[in-house]
Amino acid sequence: MSSEEISIRASGVSKCYHMYDKPVHRLWQSVLGSRKRLYREFWALQNVDFAIAKGTTFGVIGKNGSGKSTLLQIVCGTLEATTGTVERTGKVAALLELGAGFNPEFTGRQNAILSGGIYGLTTAEITERLPSIIEFAEIGEFIDRPVKTYSSGMFVRLAFSVITHVDADILVIDEALAVGDAQFTQKCMRWLREFKARGTLVFVSHDSGAVRSLCDQAMWIDHGHVMAIGDAKSVTEKYLASLFNQSQAAPAADHAVRDVLGAADWRDQRKSMINASGLRNDIQVFHFDPQGASFGVGGVKLTQVVLEDSEQRPLSWVVGGEMVSLVIQARASAEIAQPIVGFFLKDKHGQTLFGDNTYLTYLDSPPGVNRDQVFRAVFTFPMPVLPVGDYAFDVAIASGTQVDHQQLYWGHDVLIVRSVSTSVSTGLVGVPMLEIGIEVSSDEH
Repeated sequence: MSSEEISIRASGVSKCYHMYDKPVHRLWQSVLGSRKRLYREFWALQNVDFAIAKGTTFGVIGKNGSGKSTLLQIVCGTLEATTGTVERTGKVAALLELGAGFNPEFTGRQNAILSGGIYGLTTAEITERLPSIIEFAEIGEFIDRPVKTYSSGMFVRLAFSVITHVDADILVIDEALAVGDAQFTQKCMRWLREFKARGTLVFVSHDSGAVRSLCDQAMWIDHGHVMAIGDAKSVTEKYLASLFNQSQAAPAADHAVRDVLGAADWRDQRKSMINASGLRNDIQVFHFDPQGASFGVGGVKLTQVVLEDSEQRPLSWVVGGEMVSLVIQARASAEIAQPIVGFFLKDKHGQTLFGDNTYLTYLDSPPGVNRDQVFRAVFTFPMPVLPVGDYAFDVAIASGTQVDHQQLYWGHDVLIVRSVSTSVSTGLVGVPMLEIGIEVSSDEH
């Protein structure tokens, strides 16, 4: 790639820290100079080379302590490399450590103004954009309180809001978003996906799912060394293989597979044991939020989204693997000839885990809805077993067909659920197993 096509180029970047056993040794070292060494060398990075093309979303993945944050600081220019160089093309904005660059004694408003100036905005631009920064942050009256009184989530809200308004060409995000609440994290992920269309994004995480979902290219770092660079899928697979030592796994033994898929009353054979243990997948259900972000041409108003049990009782707590119904209720303010109601369940990174809609069910005879009529869509399914974390339902209502329709309403994050315990050890979701077993052949030949 030519230099005009590159946003960031790192060449031979290494970073060495001097580790002293006692604080006084640092002073003695300045006196002794090169005559005697009182420190141990710790190389956080060694000979790191990479180039990121303009418009690319580039992931950096690795375990805690692998050198990811050190590399980010060097890329952003807040830390100097011991050897090597980093070239950047365009304005860089970064969200690294919580509260980095904020004066704890200043209010949120004052810090937003200060940060805007640091990023190169003029006084007029800051004045013009400040109301939008405050609105995006959604911290209410805390904007005029000292940031030393903020929670970690408030720090993230304000810091992220500032970087969305500074016209950056390159955006560098560390794992700070992990401390935000579910709805704000979803809001940030939507903005990041929009930013990907116009800028270069460097996203750093030890979460392989997030890197695979967001990034085009990725780099795996371990103990300061580059282990792999390439497309996000292949790099994250290599990273996971190292974590789980997949190369050492023994091949599975041949076994007979019985036809159990046709069982009418299937159940997970481990369900009773799991549900009686601390591994039961407990999922907290929060109230429907009609005020969340949405879009559409109108003609319908969403009035309720709720999870119910088999007796149509609203649930505030769900157990993964149990049957539930997602009920979506709305009122039409105009006639809807061919209504389609659908939903998605997303994880904290905005990845769609599963979803469905009513179109195929009513393909031949779509039910029309008149003006001022209330209508409901009900989706009944076994609740998947979810890893610990926050999740959000998106709900959409359209008119027309699957391939040719008008979007009346699309609501983001209208229902939040939180998995607080789980039996899932890997993957995005777990499903109840119809049968699990090990069959060992006899020793006779």
